[in-house]
Amino acid sequence: MISEKVKKLKPYVAGIQPEGDGWIKLNANENTYPPSPAVANAIKSFDFARLRLYPNSDSNELREAILQKFNLETLECCFVGNSSDEVLAIAFQTFFSGKTNILTPDISYSFYSVWAQMYDIGLTQIRLNQDFSIDVSQYKNGNGVIIANPNAPTSVALSKLRVEEIVKNNPKRVVIIDEAYVDFGAETAICLTKKYDNLLVVRTFSKSYSLAGLRVGFAVGNSQLINAINTVKKSFNSYPLDMLAQIGAKAALQDEKYFYESLGRIIVTRDKTARALKEMGINVLNSSANFLFIEFEDAKEVYEKLLENKILARYWNKPRINKFLRVTIGTEKEMEAFIQCVKQL
Repeated sequence: MISEKVKKLKPYVAGIQPEGDGWIKLNANENTYPPSPAVANAIKSFDFARLRLYPNSDSNELREAILQKFNLETLECCFVGNSSDEVLAIAFQTFFSGKTNILTPDISYSFYSVWAQMYDIGLTQIRLNQDFSIDVSQYKNGNGVIIANPNAPTSVALSKLRVEEIVKNNPKRVVIIDEAYVDFGAETAICLTKKYDNLLVVRTFSKSYSLAGLRVGFAVGNSQLINAINTVKKSFNSYPLDMLAQIGAKAALQDEKYFYESLGRIIVTRDKTARALKEMGINVLNSSANFLFIEFEDAKEVYEKLLENKILARYWNKPRINKFLRVTIGTEKEMEAFIQCVKQL
């Protein structure tokens, strides 16, 4: 009754979603601050009678706002979907399905390997350097590239110049740059999409815009790439993004003052937390994201002790990273509680 492919699938495992009060949730890279008040105002003023109708299938108003924000040339250079995960999954189908030798880091977002299983894609995992940086010289002679920048779970970022080097080294192959965390300290490659027709940049509203609950993502690239993605999207769902998600994301995008204030608070807390850990003699990778990748002699034990204190972090029992915890940046108070717990351990 069940297909052989599904029987072999190993699905993505998300972080624990705790029940009850009192938890400090530092395991899902959610934004610790609420979205812009403009989001609530936009949704409150919405005519809910319109929900009987289908939404605009191309999210034109939201795409127009994205065009203005990132100085894009036409709407045909932007695609909007139900979270960056959906956008990435569609892009995997569109450009990599059935292909082998798609280049990606050996330590990265674990959903990439799930989509590879789903769409019969052969990934070639390229080993990160000892410091967990990406060796861009290795990303050539493949049938495509997928890289998260900053990388997850390491938090390490490539400069825009290094991203461009990868794009130039793959002139006839699609290069996908997953920029889920780019706003927290890295350089976006969106401007390079005007220069290179093989580059697709994927973004999300879940992290820096505090809209994980609305599930909104988008891609920017050459119009031919976007048209191809639309062909796949409209082959299974013509209306992926609901009306409330479209107006909420648009409102968040347009409130730049709140956006930068929220980012600034997170960056200050991140850097303060990293300094405190380093003063304790703990190795912390230099982060360009809203989380830290922290090395412990016995990371699993630290993870379990944090859990006993109702502090959630993320641990993977995998080679090369089994001595690390990924810790999302919470509020100042939450991070102080985390530091104190680590000190006790």
